[in-house]
Amino acid sequence: MINRLGMPRWGIGPIGRSLQRVQRPPGDLGDFTLRPRVLLIIACALPIGAFGACAAWFLLRLIGLITNLIFYHRVSFGLVAPGVVHNPPWLILLAPVAGGLVIGLMARYGSEMIRGHGIPEAIQVILLRRSCIQPRVAVLKPISAAVSIGTGGPFGAEGPIIMTGGAVGSLLAQGLHLSADERKALMVSGAAAGMAATFNAPMASVLLAVELLLFEWRPRSFLPVTAAVTVSIVVRGPLLGTNPLFPINASAVHPNMVVDLFCIAAGAIGGLLALSVTRILYLAEDTFAKLPVHWMWWPSIAGLIIGIGGLIEPRALGVGYDVIRDLITGRAAMSLIVGILVVKSLIWALSLGSGTSGGVLAPVLMIGAAAGALESYVFPSVMPGFWALIGLAAAIGGVMRVPFTAVLFALELTHAWRGIFPLLIASATAYGVSALVLRRSVLTEKISRRGYHLTREYDVDPLELIFVEEVMCTSPATLRPTDVLPAPAKLLASPIPRLGNHRKVPDGIRHPVQRLFPVLGSHGNLLGVATRRQLIDRPGKVSDSMITSPLVVHQDDTLRTVANLFAERHITSAPVVDRHSTAVLGLITIDQLLDGRLKDLAEEHDRERPLRWKRER
Repeated sequence: MINRLGMPRWGIGPIGRSLQRVQRPPGDLGDFTLRPRVLLIIACALPIGAFGACAAWFLLRLIGLITNLIFYHRVSFGLVAPGVVHNPPWLILLAPVAGGLVIGLMARYGSEMIRGHGIPEAIQVILLRRSCIQPRVAVLKPISAAVSIGTGGPFGAEGPIIMTGGAVGSLLAQGLHLSADERKALMVSGAAAGMAATFNAPMASVLLAVELLLFEWRPRSFLPVTAAVTVSIVVRGPLLGTNPLFPINASAVHPNMVVDLFCIAAGAIGGLLALSVTRILYLAEDTFAKLPVHWMWWPSIAGLIIGIGGLIEPRALGVGYDVIRDLITGRAAMSLIVGILVVKSLIWALSLGSGTSGGVLAPVLMIGAAAGALESYVFPSVMPGFWALIGLAAAIGGVMRVPFTAVLFALELTHAWRGIFPLLIASATAYGVSALVLRRSVLTEKISRRGYHLTREYDVDPLELIFVEEVMCTSPATLRPTDVLPAPAKLLASPIPRLGNHRKVPDGIRHPVQRLFPVLGSHGNLLGVATRRQLIDRPGKVSDSMITSPLVVHQDDTLRTVANLFAERHITSAPVVDRHSTAVLGLITIDQLLDGRLKDLAEEHDRERPLRWKRER
């Protein structure tokens, strides 16, 4: 049978029928029988890591080829900037328009999944599509991104490579007999491997997967991701080299209290910068949605905006790794800093709102570094490019809300390891400001606009902290096998305390009626159970219609264990039996599972003063 979610039903039905209890030993890997599965997923992640590195190499080379063909009129695969050499104004203006038209056609007649900057689409696939990506996305996404960036689009390659690497992992997983969680681990492994190979940043890539994509912190997902990233970095060496992308000498960094205070200010500016670009991005998205033309034409309209920005500041076009390098080494002039901060921010946010293909990370790096470079004219002098590096981390922490990833990413890009403490201050401050002024980040707002609420907060499940004996009803109504049906009306109206025996029931709350009745033997041992419907509809003795093999729980089980069993067996009540005998200790229902949630709400909202100082006489 299939339930309303499209999943197979393993139980025999609602509370009327149930199955034997399945013991699940605790542990980080879940069921002990799943541990070989974790080893299998790790083994599958190894080739995915290699494929992710190759996909990153292919995407970067394809971007280089298109950029060289369009702006340099030559066949070369080297990654170059389109705005370094002088080009005719008509080329700068029309090349992004032509690229946007190609992307619109690919999205309409190929796959609409290529639209956007990659990360929200990957999150949506994980949460809503059980980590299943269409095969065509693995081909069309890197090509569309290469066309977009190669024709001058102010985007990064990391979003498309995350989607492409994730597609590789998802396709391999779909060809195997795996669960949705196992497919998610392999999909995220491919995404992290692609990012690691693009930026030579393994630790940041693993952390990004944890902070943004996995929605859990478990060995079953963390270990495959780490394995894939490790292989990706090894394969990257002969393909793209092993040096950091933007190496700087940070030996002159000697943070002090004054510098740390200004790092707080830089982080606050980064948070406000996140507010600005996020508002512009979704204002552009709303504006494009109101246009009386098909969305296929939106990327070409955005291309016109990009072209106009390119005429004002040519170096705002393309990925811009050369600009980031100039900013964090202190070689950028004031005109370039202001041009990037204004022009790059506007054309990136406005064009991305059209649904074109391109990433957010590289533009955020550039915009944040430009903000930091501008701050260096006011803040205390530390070393050339120091404040640009701080601004870079603050922008990532504020825009993407991944503070730990921001710190490690900045360190791995530059190898400026002595700046870890100032980077942490700025990134955490930007994250805090962004969380206070924005309900969602630029990555999750898009999913929210599609009608899905998404939270990335990690917390202990309150159902894991409360045991059955704390909430169960210790004196439920019971039956004997010799009792005659139908049961008396008074018995059928027996209430079950929703909040357990030791909690006060609020005024106006009615107890739910007991719907499952334990059938006891002469010594109080459990013989079976009978449902309320059976007691009403079936005349005769209780022994003739009772369920003789019910699911039972024990007093030292956690509410999470009980909730999982109820969900798997499609029941809402179960007798509580002593673990060392068949004596019935009570009854637990699905309503009493809410005790865990009530405790969580109380800890968050109930304010008290446990420590009170007595006035000395």
